[in-house]
Amino acid sequence: MGNRWVNPVGVLLIAAVLGLPLLAQAQAPAPPPSATAKVENSVRPAQTILVVGDSLSAEYGLKRGTGWVPLLDKQLASETRNAKVINASISGDTTSGGRSRLPALLTLHRPSTVVIELGGNDALRGLPLDMTEKNLLAMAQASKKAGAKVLLIGMQVPPNYGGAYAAGFASLFLKVAKAEKVALVPFLLKGIADGEDAASHFQPDRIHPNEQSQPSMLANVWPELKKIIK
Repeated sequence: MGNRWVNPVGVLLIAAVLGLPLLAQAQAPAPPPSATAKVENSVRPAQTILVVGDSLSAEYGLKRGTGWVPLLDKQLASETRNAKVINASISGDTTSGGRSRLPALLTLHRPSTVVIELGGNDALRGLPLDMTEKNLLAMAQASKKAGAKVLLIGMQVPPNYGGAYAAGFASLFLKVAKAEKVALVPFLLKGIADGEDAASHFQPDRIHPNEQSQPSMLANVWPELKKIIK
């Protein structure tokens, strides 16, 4: 990652504040189809895309409906894809939190695809890299066992975290993706955190992308996601 990354100010204090649970809006499950709908043309049930993430996916600091996940829902609708999105992202969540929540989410929503966007808060808290890796592996394995395809979304940390830690953190997403043979977006904030005038793409906390950056985040995710959904 280049040196143009937005350098957080007082990042540990901010992380502690943002650790307060902030549940993102999630769409209610669709009602069961009628008997007629089941018969007519053997209508294929909608695919369910489950997003398990942190504040980057939970619309932290944004007007509801403007985050990259709601934009994904609109993208699917514009392409008349028979799919729905469940946003189960929680601000401040870690990979440990996501791992503990995932079994119930898989049982409740029975997703066809699981998008895992977690790890940033692990890094902010300086948690061991091997713990983050094990949690992501477990989440990918659980999702696959439940019959879902998996898209893993990677993150990076600024250089001031130390070269070894930053490199190790960035590479663990690729390691998990290769080990479990799942799809990968290497860096959710590509072209945002490492682009020109990066500060203009972020909210005042200099950690969370602003509303104008959300389409770019979706643009980073969509090419890989559309490969694994029908």
